[in-house]
Amino acid sequence: MKRVAYLWTNWKEDRLLRQVVRNTAYLFSGNTISLGLSLYQGLLAAYLLGPTQYGVLGLVIAFASNVNRLLSFRMGEPVIRYVNQYLSQERRDLAAGVVKLAAITEGVSSIIAFLLLVFISPLAVEWLIKDPVALPWIPLYGLALLGNLFTETSTAMLQIAGRFRAQATITLVQNIVTAAGITLAYFMHWGVFEVMLAYLMGKLVFGLFMLGEGWQSARRMLGSGWWRVPLRQVPEKTALGRFAISTNLSGTVNMLIRDSEVLWAGFFLSSLEAGYYKFALALMNVLMLPILPFIQTTYPEITRAVSQRSWGTLRSLLRRTSLMALAWTAIVGVGLIVLGPWFLTWFKGGAYLPAFPLILVLLAGYGFANILYWNRPLLLALGKPNDPLVITMLVGAVKMVLMFVLVKSFGVIALALLLSGYFIISVAIIIWRGSQELLRAERAGLEVVDADRLS
Repeated sequence: MKRVAYLWTNWKEDRLLRQVVRNTAYLFSGNTISLGLSLYQGLLAAYLLGPTQYGVLGLVIAFASNVNRLLSFRMGEPVIRYVNQYLSQERRDLAAGVVKLAAITEGVSSIIAFLLLVFISPLAVEWLIKDPVALPWIPLYGLALLGNLFTETSTAMLQIAGRFRAQATITLVQNIVTAAGITLAYFMHWGVFEVMLAYLMGKLVFGLFMLGEGWQSARRMLGSGWWRVPLRQVPEKTALGRFAISTNLSGTVNMLIRDSEVLWAGFFLSSLEAGYYKFALALMNVLMLPILPFIQTTYPEITRAVSQRSWGTLRSLLRRTSLMALAWTAIVGVGLIVLGPWFLTWFKGGAYLPAFPLILVLLAGYGFANILYWNRPLLLALGKPNDPLVITMLVGAVKMVLMFVLVKSFGVIALALLLSGYFIISVAIIIWRGSQELLRAERAGLEVVDADRLS
């Protein structure tokens, strides 16, 4: 009991942990309701459409989203890093230049992504969806790309400003709009097209609200005329460009290896297997509920601790948030294992029962990645954005080769096994690499201190 009381006292006195948990709680509280709505709309769509049509819906949405990821520069991460750096130096003009450059880059890439989506949609219908009825649906859903021209930059500004409650509220509004649309589709006995429109409306609402709130945050932090700052004032455009390109490549690798699972199921197998796989992946969202907010709230604090060389504080933050992630992962994992068979037997007369083995396999990989969620943000903050990219590329290349060898013969379960294996192996290597860099940074700091003392 004394040990528990000691740990509890230490946790209460940890200001940084309290701040991260408080900010996470804003997102978590909003995301808890959003998760309930997301599960509701996903299960209702799955029940309304059945496995095959649910698979078609998943293939359309996944294809449009992944084309966007292909050209996205994930500007949120470089914005957080460089804006925090310049604001700590009291150079609001330089921070404003970074935000302006990021917004322009993100907007242009989103427009190009939409045009590419329209151009290659016939290929997607032929090779992935295998249903010609879906041909006009892809560019229609692609309007979500244009509605989210500046979402990543806006999200970064909200996170830097600590406006996590606003971010959670916008996510909640998006899910309310989508859930309402799917509910209407259910009672009207509509099909895939109308359900897809419900998801599209939610995406558009999210993008427009994020743009408005991000603009307001930029005005408050950078001044009312921040967008007039000349881009030539940004002194590290080359470094910023390298960082953005690295994160883009990392996003592209993740798209091919991790975020295109439903598309690979459609390519190798059929819409039916894609529907089972999409259903299993949707349930993994329960596991990811508090982890995504942790990533969003912890990354700015990790970058701040690294810039201040507060290594002890950083290690404490990573260790304690991992313990929180472990507790949540264990609770949800046991719940899915115990209640899963009963629920799937009841749901739509057991139509999705073949998805249960996929759920069990995915639990292992997602659970491991959840507990060590900070693996990539740590290396980014330590100035090593290429290391996670190289590691995920190498491990992912093996996964891709094995997909072409195994999936046709062993079915969709092989996709789940390979995805979980990819998570476990790549995260373990990234954690080891991050630990090495953190140790090197600590030693370098000690050497500087010792040199100062001697002088």
